[in-house]
Amino acid sequence: MLTVALAGLRARWAAFVASFAALALGVGLLTAMGLGLASTLDAPRRAPERFASSPVVVMGHDTLTAEVRRGPGTARVSKRLDRPHPVDAALVRELGTLGTVVRAGGPDAVGVDAPSDAVRALVGDRAQVLTGDARTRADARTEQDARALVSVNALLGTAGGVAAFVSVFVVASTFAFAVALRRREFGLLRATGATPGQVRRVLLTEALVMGTAASAAGCVLGALGAPPLGRLLAGGGAAPGWFAIRTDVQWPLHAAFWTGLLVAVAGVWAASRRAGRVGPAEALREADVDTGVLPRGRLVLGAVLAVAGAGLLLWGLAGDPADLLGRKSRTTRPMLLITAVALLSPLLVRRLARLLPAGRGGVGLLVRENTAASVRRTSAIAAPVLVTVALTGSLLGSTGTVTASRAAEARTRTAAELVVTGEDLTVPRPTGAALLGATVSGSAPTSVFVREEDTALIRYEARGVGDPAAFAGLSRLPLVAGDVRDLDDGSIVVSEEWERRTVGDRVDVWLGDGRPARLRIAAVVAVGAGADSVFVTAANAPGAPVDRIDVGPAPGTDPAAAAQALRDATGGTVRTADAWAAAAHPRTNPQTRLGLLVVLGIALVYTAVALAGTLLMATAARRDETASLRLAGATRAQVLRTVAGEALLAVAVGAVLGALVAAVELGGTAAALTALGAPVAMAVPWGPAAAAAGACAVIAALCATAACPRSGTA
Repeated sequence: MLTVALAGLRARWAAFVASFAALALGVGLLTAMGLGLASTLDAPRRAPERFASSPVVVMGHDTLTAEVRRGPGTARVSKRLDRPHPVDAALVRELGTLGTVVRAGGPDAVGVDAPSDAVRALVGDRAQVLTGDARTRADARTEQDARALVSVNALLGTAGGVAAFVSVFVVASTFAFAVALRRREFGLLRATGATPGQVRRVLLTEALVMGTAASAAGCVLGALGAPPLGRLLAGGGAAPGWFAIRTDVQWPLHAAFWTGLLVAVAGVWAASRRAGRVGPAEALREADVDTGVLPRGRLVLGAVLAVAGAGLLLWGLAGDPADLLGRKSRTTRPMLLITAVALLSPLLVRRLARLLPAGRGGVGLLVRENTAASVRRTSAIAAPVLVTVALTGSLLGSTGTVTASRAAEARTRTAAELVVTGEDLTVPRPTGAALLGATVSGSAPTSVFVREEDTALIRYEARGVGDPAAFAGLSRLPLVAGDVRDLDDGSIVVSEEWERRTVGDRVDVWLGDGRPARLRIAAVVAVGAGADSVFVTAANAPGAPVDRIDVGPAPGTDPAAAAQALRDATGGTVRTADAWAAAAHPRTNPQTRLGLLVVLGIALVYTAVALAGTLLMATAARRDETASLRLAGATRAQVLRTVAGEALLAVAVGAVLGALVAAVELGGTAAALTALGAPVAMAVPWGPAAAAAGACAVIAALCATAACPRSGTA
């Protein structure tokens, strides 16, 4: 069996080029992503900076720990506080009796030049005692780097998932088409006595050999590409500047290699079962019209996936619409629909091929009919285009729509005409000609922790309001119940997603510094698209620096003069409310931008590889057909126009199918925003989607014409 498989690979190497390249690329990406993930989980230890000269650091507690119910018992869970507690002044004086005390950069930590055992005995449970590399926890940059590494971890995980999905998709598609081109060969094998099981084993052996070679090549490729990927992440601001991807970790190589081998076998499995059913009569078959291209199993699986995709969307709309707007949901949901549409594509290819324009005259007629008749070839070409256009439209469209909707929502939630942003702003008094009579409301970012259903400790981002009366005058919150004017130091404005949300009830919470509080619910705000929905007063946001000031100038005030007065008084950036909403909501970050570029780049590269391989393979196999056209009187130019036209029409079919998937995804995003009561600002990525489809068209036309045989005889 191995001898037959090796002979088949040598004789038909061109038929395996696309699958080999796609699989090697996929394994290479998985290797690079795996090495990146390993590097984020085991990042190099950094030397302390803030207290580098102190052998011991005493830092205030920076986590909140609470008991929650877990099954029949309880468990203790912890959440990171906004900032560490300050070290008590009395404790600082006591530490001075042990040795030199150094206070640097704030009251949350001190350095102590004393034996660690003596410091621990003195401190007890009043604070944390850090030694060695653990002293970096007192560095302000440590928490920022940790958050950045978590984001990089999520980015690489998402990109790796997309790489695995697209590689399975492309390998399965190209293998299926390669098997379809070998129907006569399999018919001859059956005619000479080969059993269906032997035919299947030949194909599976070919897949194992090719998969082993491609996976090995991919591991080498990924190991070489991982360090530049790390430099790209660090240089683009997605990872800390010191981040580098290590290549001395072994488990990502093993995981990528065996995943690639599994992808190769899984990709050829369905095709091998079809090949085993080829009868001896196929050896005599000459017609190029595809029949039986939608077996019952494929039809059932495609229908199930389509129903599942629609069902999950409806389930999310009925249950938790906010979950449909999450990054993971926006990335994974299109994959289900893409697979369903690809499986059901034989039902759509012929109809779309005859509906789409294919040119005039005899060449146009031939292009349309050949494309409609060769369903397998058209589907194999359309499949990678479907992936690229669908992911481009879905990811960019849903992300852009959520972004634009959040900006619109943020604008509708404030009546301010000017907004000041910056770090640790000073709230100006409404005095002076430019600000006299103005309404000024400063707020600070903070957190509120609540134990819900006694089973989970939830952290909610909140805003600490300095002047509740001014805030009430400038806010336009979508209230479900209550009145914002009732907010005071003993109350809280909560989101509709809270477990307890009845106005007048008291809820036990922990504030951003971990201090417990029992606050009365003053008002309830609709969930919306993600804008601020939880508010407390500044007294319940201790230590939180003001980073936003909303200003409503008095009637008749010169806006330019008011803006200049605010700049002078606060030192912050002053914008109109419209400009602020567009710039600050949501706060786009390098991880989001780079993540989308990585995912879409993967899809586009795969498309290029799959299109090139499939078209080179398909066009080269049509020597008799093109020779017959030349004998019938067609010129070389007409043959090239026909071949290129068929490739372009197949690309158009894939683009239309991809656009349909993207339309469903964008429709689901819009429906989720509507269900949350948020404004819907559709952002259809016409430009990127058209660019992706155009790139596919160029690749398809070039490869189809390059592989067209020059022979003029049959």
